[in-house]
Amino acid sequence: MSCRSLADRIDALLPQTQCTKCGYDGCRPYADAIADGSAPINRCPPGGDDGIAALSALLQTPALPLDLERGEPGPLLVARIDESHCIGCTLCIQACPVDAIVGANKHMHTVLADWCTGCDLCVAPCPVDCIQMVPAGRAWTAEDATISRQRHRSHQARAERLAADNARLMAPETPAAASAPPPAADDAQSEDRKRSAIESALARARARRNPTQS
Repeated sequence: MSCRSLADRIDALLPQTQCTKCGYDGCRPYADAIADGSAPINRCPPGGDDGIAALSALLQTPALPLDLERGEPGPLLVARIDESHCIGCTLCIQACPVDAIVGANKHMHTVLADWCTGCDLCVAPCPVDCIQMVPAGRAWTAEDATISRQRHRSHQARAERLAADNARLMAPETPAAASAPPPAADDAQSEDRKRSAIESALARARARRNPTQS
């Protein structure tokens, strides 16, 4: 069995809440770490003892007690925004790993309860403490996990596209002279280059005379 296929099987057993309580940036990185032997199987509070048992059976390794320093298992919670206090800062939207919060800058935000994984990553960034985790009134299912995995992948893909777009916008422009050969010089262009060279020389001379002003 290849490491990649093992990681896929491990990932399929994880709850896909993307809560990062395991110490990794989502369920897939944790699955990769388990597969390569760098992480134990007991770091997933949402998975609880049942999740540990499933991983133990897959990997044919002894089950371990849940690492309670990572959090405690419990019923599914979902985020709820006190809309009367929401200032529309969008920090919770940016923090949500599955795009379960909708809204716009300086406008009220709302949680899509059916999408919320209970990760609580939106709580800490809220500057006005208007987000609470409340009982969902339902259990997290295997179908929820499958859908959440896809939403997280879509979220990551969009974030990567935005980062690439921002990098392109922030990149310095390449001078035209560096990307294309100079055009054939006529008299006017020669005069322009001569004038530019003289101005550059004068600027360097002034800088040498007044180093503190350069």
